[in-house]
Amino acid sequence: MRSRFHLLAAAPMVLALAACASDERPPQTSTVIVAPSAQPPVAMVAPAPPPPPPPQAALVPPPPLGSSNVVWQPGHWSYTGAPDEPWTWVDGRYVAPPARTAMWVPGRWQETARGTWMWNAGHWD
Repeated sequence: MRSRFHLLAAAPMVLALAACASDERPPQTSTVIVAPSAQPPVAMVAPAPPPPPPPQAALVPPPPLGSSNVVWQPGHWSYTGAPDEPWTWVDGRYVAPPARTAMWVPGRWQETARGTWMWNAGHWD
């Protein structure tokens, strides 16, 4: 009788352990926070100025739910050099600053003395 009691007492523990070994994973959530890149920006030079920003570039979405201390990095034009589409729009994004007091200085296209246009990448200040 006593061994039957031990078997009945152990049953809930066995069931609990079996549930832990299940292949089911909780649903994943995604957050749009990107860590600052450690790689230096690639120099981009274009033969002509970028097109004017599209109207949607001015619309900044609200930060992702549950995020705190994130900064909006605005979108910008990127020069591809492709004959049919030399410019492509890079969407803005929220990122976590490297330090709480860091300020994001957006990148910009600037005309050079040779008449070409160079991308000055954004950076943390």
